[in-house]
Amino acid sequence: MARVINLRTARKQRDRDAKRAEGDANAARHGEAKPVADLRKALAEQDARKLDGHRKDD
Repeated sequence: MARVINLRTARKQRDRDAKRAEGDANAARHGEAKPVADLRKALAEQDARKLDGHRKDD
């Protein structure tokens, strides 16, 4: 026998799951602490300077 489900409850649960997934994605994208973000940015700039230092001038 098929299970009876409440469509309103199923719709609300689907919406909650979608918002939770979107929130998790935003937290991963923007949830980095400022000191960690500054360190990552500084390391990227340092790598770029090192790479530019090894370039040959034409």
